[in-house]
Amino acid sequence: MRAVVFERYGEPAEVRDVPDPRPAGHGVVVRVEATGLCRSDWHGWQGHDPDITLPHVPGHELAGVVEAVGDRITGWRPGDRVTVPFVCACGTCGACAAGEQQVCERQTQPGFTHWGSFAQYVALDHADVNLVAVPPELSSATAASLGCRFATAFRAVVQRGRVAAGEWVAVHGCGGVGLSAVMIAAASGARVVAVDVSAGALELARRFGAAHCVDASRAPDTAQAVRELTGGGAHLSLDALGSPATCAASVNGLRRRGRHVQVGLLPSPDGTTAVPMARAIALELDVMGSHGMAAHTYAPMLELVRAGVLRPDLLVTSTIPLDAVPEALAALGTAPGAGVTVVAPWD
Repeated sequence: MRAVVFERYGEPAEVRDVPDPRPAGHGVVVRVEATGLCRSDWHGWQGHDPDITLPHVPGHELAGVVEAVGDRITGWRPGDRVTVPFVCACGTCGACAAGEQQVCERQTQPGFTHWGSFAQYVALDHADVNLVAVPPELSSATAASLGCRFATAFRAVVQRGRVAAGEWVAVHGCGGVGLSAVMIAAASGARVVAVDVSAGALELARRFGAAHCVDASRAPDTAQAVRELTGGGAHLSLDALGSPATCAASVNGLRRRGRHVQVGLLPSPDGTTAVPMARAIALELDVMGSHGMAAHTYAPMLELVRAGVLRPDLLVTSTIPLDAVPEALAALGTAPGAGVTVVAPWD
């Protein structure tokens, strides 16, 4: 099969022929029909993820058709259209037994712990626990965006963030996950302040329901701008980008008893990031992380998509061929872009 491969961190990837994967007894092989290009893929290519073994095929947001099944699979068969969370759970550890598969103790992640979906085929583990059926009305391009960015945003806003109608929600970083969060929060009846440095990203945020937009390249203090626009601070704030600056701005833009959800990864040379904990203590803020969404919790999100309340298809702003992935992957470090980029199907 053809796949995007890199052999050294930070050095150019290339498209070449590699062996086809085979399913584990508990797994499946999926023929990829669409796969998203995500900033997390860039982090992996940069060497920020210790689970990656070189050479490596990235890619973790996908939708496709089951091509082959392992001998212990009971719920799926070749020809089924599926997507999958980026966290593939084992189904048997303590976290999984509690229904918290997104923090599985023995999780695997396509594109990180093993070869991913920037390829014609991808192997997925513990398929009976992790696969999600794609509704007939969803295109593969739309379904591909659900497994990481949209589902991650849904859990961060609704399940972790506990958004309520009438609240102020600030979203720092309006890439794919941030725009998803804007759309989900607005659809939940919240008033949204979107923060980004890109005029194009902020225009999309307005389109998806943001009440106010803050251009962080011009605002000397984005946290102060959020506090002024919201009459004292956001009730809920998300760092959807992942940088020390956006994390701090998200926490500092909250009102008393507000809730911060960290979604974007926070790489740093020493593995830690400063968080304004003095403010968290003084204002009794909740500071939380959010890590994907378990397959068994997809149903409410998919029902809102089917009803047209949520429109993840509108987030897909760019479609590229597989051969364009190496250059596009490298560009995510300096120009993340607005919306979701999807790699088109290939022969």
